[in-house]
Amino acid sequence: MSTPGNWQKSSYSGPGDGDSCVELASTQATLHLRESDDPATVLSTNPAPVGHLLQAIRSGTVTAPRS
Repeated sequence: MSTPGNWQKSSYSGPGDGDSCVELASTQATLHLRESDDPATVLSTNPAPVGHLLQAIRSGTVTAPRS
């Protein structure tokens, strides 16, 4: 599987390269995610699980783990 060259990050991450953030890119039917400070490690998935995660975050059903 090839990874894309069109990585994008959130505008909340600030300008320029090197800021710590999650970057997203896509190919055909696959989403690729990586952490900007470790770009060699890429998580690939299809859009449905990411959509479910975002929906859960927006609805408040995902909470931070307790320590």
